[in-house]
This record gives sequence, C-alpha cells and structure tokens, in this order.
Amino acid sequence: MKKENNKLRILINLSTVIGTILLCIFFYYAIKAQIFTSEENLRSFLDKFGIFAPLIFIIIQIVQVVIPLIPCSISTGVGVVIFGPFWGFIYNYTGIVIGSIIVFFIARRYGMPLIRKMFKQELIDKYIGWLNSGKKFERFFAAAIFFPVAPDDFLCYLAGVTNISVKKYIAIILLLKPFTIFLYSLGLVAIGEIIMKIF
Repeated sequence: MKKENNKLRILINLSTVIGTILLCIFFYYAIKAQIFTSEENLRSFLDKFGIFAPLIFIIIQIVQVVIPLIPCSISTGVGVVIFGPFWGFIYNYTGIVIGSIIVFFIARRYGMPLIRKMFKQELIDKYIGWLNSGKKFERFFAAAIFFPVAPDDFLCYLAGVTNISVKKYIAIILLLKPFTIFLYSLGLVAIGEIIMKIF
C-alpha cells in the first residue's frame, strides 16, 4: 500500500512539474507574441488553431488566472465572441475554475512572500485585514466570487494563505464562479446586440 501511495505521489509531482514547465513555455511564447496585450491579438492567435482553439483558449484562461496580466472580463469576452454564448461560457468556466484551484495551491505552498511579489502593496493592504477573520473571510470571499466587482485572481491567492479548507474553497469556486462568468458573457452579448441594432 505504501509503495502504491509513493508511486502515486511521484506521478502527481511529476505531472505538476511537467505542467508547470509547459505553462512557462507557453507563457514565454505568449509574451513574445504579445497575445495578452489586446483582445484582437488574442483572437487572431486563437484563429490559427482551428479545432484545437477551444483547448488553447482554456489553457489561456488558466494562465491568465495564475499570472493575471489582463482583466478576466477581456479574455471572457473573447471566448463569447469566438465560440458563442454557450460554448464560450463552458470554456471560460473550465479554464477559470482550473486556474483558480491551481492558484489556491500555489498560495498555500509559497504564502505571502509570493503574493507580495505579484501584487501591488496598496491592493494587499486593502484586503489584508480579512486574513485572520475566520468565517467572515469565507463569507466575504464567497460574495466576492459571486459578484463581478472584486479582484478575483488576487482574492484566490489570498484565500490560499487563510484557514479556509480546500473543500470549501473548491465548492465556492465551482458553485459561485459561473454567475460571474455568465454576467460577463450576458453583458457582452447584450452590448453586441445593441451595436448591431445601431449599425
């Protein structure tokens, strides 16, 4: 039994390392190609992949959560425009949820020193008071994930250094994140329809 557990642990660690290396390679290429600098660049990049575009888009959504370079609303909007409201929502949800879970474990492993390197001190100071608030943080975090007004990526990192359980964190992300993504998607579709009527 111990040997099987050791093999499983080695396999998980190896998968993590390989996944991290692949993400770093993709991220390096994305910076060079300026994929994250505008919605047009991102859309142009995805068009090259044909039937593999959904998979590439999901990877992009994972990366943009782990390394927040562009607002989630922009990449979410690209998903809706390219893949339509339904599949755009599915791909957005898949990538953002996976990215949010990865972020939690990264923060739990490396703690506040990493967060201080990644985010501005003003942003940290604004939310640092929630760290030791126990159940209050959980309620605040759930509300922040539900309503598309808070810096979600940052709060996912912050959640990793609190006492929130893994199960509770994942449940909040799985159950409440769809509402934010849906609101972004619905808003973009509504704006698109208004523009079409005008022109």
